[in-house]
Amino acid sequence: MAEIIVPELAESITEGTIAQWVKKPGDKVEKGEFIVELETDKVNAEIISEEAGILKEILAEEGDTVLVGAVIAIVEAGDAAATPAPTPAVEEAAPAPVVEAPKAAPAPVVVEESSSTERVIASPAARKLAREKGIDLASVSPVDPQGRVRVQDVAAHGTAPAAPAAKPAEAPKAATPAVDESRVTVEKMSRRRQTIATRLLDVKQSTAMLTTFNEIDMTNVMALRSRKKDQFQEKHDGTRLGFMSFFTKAVVAALKKYPYVNAQIVGNEIHLNNFYDVGVAVSTDDGLVVPVVRDCDRKNFAEIEDAIGGLAKKARDKKLQIADLQGGSFTITNGGVFGSLMSTPIMNGTQAAILGMHTIQKRPIAVGDEVQIRPMMYVALSYDHRIIDGKDSVGFLKTVKELLENPEDLLLES
Repeated sequence: MAEIIVPELAESITEGTIAQWVKKPGDKVEKGEFIVELETDKVNAEIISEEAGILKEILAEEGDTVLVGAVIAIVEAGDAAATPAPTPAVEEAAPAPVVEAPKAAPAPVVVEESSSTERVIASPAARKLAREKGIDLASVSPVDPQGRVRVQDVAAHGTAPAAPAAKPAEAPKAATPAVDESRVTVEKMSRRRQTIATRLLDVKQSTAMLTTFNEIDMTNVMALRSRKKDQFQEKHDGTRLGFMSFFTKAVVAALKKYPYVNAQIVGNEIHLNNFYDVGVAVSTDDGLVVPVVRDCDRKNFAEIEDAIGGLAKKARDKKLQIADLQGGSFTITNGGVFGSLMSTPIMNGTQAAILGMHTIQKRPIAVGDEVQIRPMMYVALSYDHRIIDGKDSVGFLKTVKELLENPEDLLLES
């Protein structure tokens, strides 16, 4: 018999949500076969079976939160693994203890050994809350007639008897009439969406974020791209020349000139990064993810385009690995692909700044003493004012602008 255990995925990930069971109890399982999809804060992970046999039991349902190291299923070795269970049940149907045995089967994943040595059936969320509050699960009185302790039981434990009875009763009554199902569709937030929301709020609340703007005349870079795109694609085995490689190269050059934009605060220290790993925000059905293009200072235009295209495809196919999302020193986000004219992007994690690109729009501008129609793009730099002064932020954005308006200079910077 083999246990299916939630594996360690990364140091920062301690739990996940069961997104989908690919197999159901009684199904045959091959060694190494993908049987359940786990949704974490960052990526979706496919958990495999380490042993061939029959999936005997599922111990965590879809939507349940499970901790790293928790047992979520049992696989019995051999094709006949599912058949022995009915035999003893028929032979020993009369004794009461045998009737109770199947109900205790979930013990490997949801049973806690309490201080009183009793075995307690509890949901993963209840176990987590009990640990956080220092509550002995054996002392919790479950509402479930089968004796399973749920998170509501742990939350109510130790409070006055009258108060918990009133609060749970009143909350549903107040919530039910407030939601008119003919007018409102209620949708549960995914784990990733909840994580994105939490981290964005953390950044807003823990940094002195400020945004500065500039505009770029895209005439020259668009002309260069138009002249070179066919030759570029032929030379680099079908890789297309996009704007992201120009912006990435310009950003790297500007980061070298203004190193505090490529820094982060760690405690009471400022860590100046001597590497240029640029995160590129990618929108997916599950929310925004920011895979990282490594060593952009060492990559040419084609290598950057290949890396961005490959990471974007992995993100849309839900194939990103934890390593793809870690360690970025700066981020670029392009709201222009959706038509955004201007925005104030929020910084990513502990990084000090983020560059926002926007849609290219033809506008009348002054060129010398003449008014001309030019393709213009607003760009925004959101930055942590604790590290970056206004002089550096404006200088950084001006450098990016100048390099993109004179794209041949980017070749000298490469």
